[in-house]
Amino acid sequence: MDTGTFRGIITFLLIVAFLGITWWAYSRRRKPDFDEAANLPFVDDDEQTTRDSSASPRSSREQDSNGDSRTNQGDRNA
Repeated sequence: MDTGTFRGIITFLLIVAFLGITWWAYSRRRKPDFDEAANLPFVDDDEQTTRDSSASPRSSREQDSNGDSRTNQGDRNA
């Protein structure tokens, strides 16, 4: 098998994959899912899930005890 044949087979497989994905995307069974995804930017904030609690800021007491508060940084000899 030479390089031209190999490139031809790869091209054919890529065309088949492209046509399969296009057929899947435009099939009638997928339309409700895509319509729902298209309306996601317009969903109210109340309907979104709650935020991750680990992303909440730590209290100032926790920061002071760990020594990573902005007010605790600097020269400790003064």
